[in-house]
Amino acid sequence: MSPIQAEPRPVLVPGGAKQTGDIHGRWSWVEPTVWTKRMLTALEKGVNGGCWFSLIDKVASGRALRAAFMRVKRNRGAAGVDHVTVEVFEARLEENLDRLSELLLGGIYHPQAIRRQWIPKLGSSEKRPLGIPTVRDRVVQSALRNVLEPIFERDFAEASYGFRPGRGCRDALRRVVKLLDVGYTWVVDADVKDFFGTIPHEPLMELVRLKVADGKVLTLVEAFLQQEVMEGMEGWTPDQGTPQGAVISPLLSNIYLDPLDHSMAEESFQTVRYADDFVILCRSEEEAQQALLRVEEWTDSAGLSLHSEKTRIVDATRHGGFDFLGYHFERGYKWPRKKSAQKLKETIRRQTRRTNGNSLDTIISQVNRSLQGWFMYFQYSHPTTYPRLDGWARMRLRSILRKRQGKTGRGRGRDHQHWPNDFFATRGLFSMVTAYDAAGRPSLR
Repeated sequence: MSPIQAEPRPVLVPGGAKQTGDIHGRWSWVEPTVWTKRMLTALEKGVNGGCWFSLIDKVASGRALRAAFMRVKRNRGAAGVDHVTVEVFEARLEENLDRLSELLLGGIYHPQAIRRQWIPKLGSSEKRPLGIPTVRDRVVQSALRNVLEPIFERDFAEASYGFRPGRGCRDALRRVVKLLDVGYTWVVDADVKDFFGTIPHEPLMELVRLKVADGKVLTLVEAFLQQEVMEGMEGWTPDQGTPQGAVISPLLSNIYLDPLDHSMAEESFQTVRYADDFVILCRSEEEAQQALLRVEEWTDSAGLSLHSEKTRIVDATRHGGFDFLGYHFERGYKWPRKKSAQKLKETIRRQTRRTNGNSLDTIISQVNRSLQGWFMYFQYSHPTTYPRLDGWARMRLRSILRKRQGKTGRGRGRDHQHWPNDFFATRGLFSMVTAYDAAGRPSLR
């Protein structure tokens, strides 16, 4: 028997098993305006034929739409093509929600176009498309997700961690570390080429129809998949893909890749997936080659393709290793991948321009927020990670102080005596070295 055991499901994702106890406790994350105790009981026991009918009234109810709006408000976000902000929408909230409910129940709701923006991809000359739906569409998508997510979450595979309640990056990273520790060191580092832009619509809808039979809800999902995309003054209707930035996209992406997760599990491959980013950890190179072959076969059949330059098999015990969720894994150690450190430096560089007119205390306060947030995620790295970055942040601050004394260049040489490390510590600059030691050298194990 393999020494690695199947990962226990969180109790909030019952997986169809009949359980005793507080049903609301097991499904604490669901939207209570939608998922009553009666509905949750049906969810756990399973509905006839495994398919849900009469869901549009759950999406369109006033309470459900109001709860969806509050989630959109918390997430903030920019206005869409109609230039209506969250604040403008809220100013006539009841009227807007009543109108949405009327359109949804009548089956005549039509999403507006998505405003497309291109954002830089770190460490690359390429840019990533970001779709910005209107506020009204984000409200409807949030209400739709609140209804659909528990239905699919019930049976999602263990290997999936991205955009799922009660799961996240740290859980996925912890699973990777556990597998590496017990000898699963041959790794298929897989990359699906333009996943969000190439998901075939009809196969995706077939998967949705397996669990949802409400015609108005299905039409609504299709309408969101076929939303017009506006870029500048030009617009077009996509025939594949689900736009990054849409509220419903993460759920749809998990629905589409769930069969891959189950297929790999059935063949006893140890997969760890976060959205479209996944690795398969194996005990031998031969097993890794077999796993890669299975993934290639599945993606071909699903209308997807692996990125030939980014998909590879690596031996994690040797030089080179692999990247996953911002970390680099190699020879039993882990540290932030180069792009992760670069992103932190770019953020701090913007905050510490030598022409910055703010007080030193104000600048340090801004830098601290960046350092603390970055450290909270990368606190599990090898301890040699932090001294270099702490020193680099102090150098940027010394450069500002040099500038204010009429000097040029960056902080160096005698500046270390003029403004020693203790000077910045007394001014409250966050130190990752200190935080790492104070946290007892945190580990994912």
